[in-house]
Amino acid sequence: MPKKLTITPDEAVYDGLYRVVGPRRISGFIERLVRPHVMNLDAAYAALAEDEHREVEALEWSEALIGETLRDYDEAG
Repeated sequence: MPKKLTITPDEAVYDGLYRVVGPRRISGFIERLVRPHVMNLDAAYAALAEDEHREVEALEWSEALIGETLRDYDEAG
């Protein structure tokens, strides 16, 4: 079911869309551009989670960041 979305582009962007894409076609054009970026996020996140090496690196990075933050807090306090 289609949903209404209001966007506010710069005047030059709107004029370009109107000129290049045409009136009454802008919405479909924007949907075709955006769709690949938002429809497969769940599958992409699942694929990332399956990469064990990447997950280990991410955990190490986040724990190191927390450690640095706590050290900075202790030194400031």
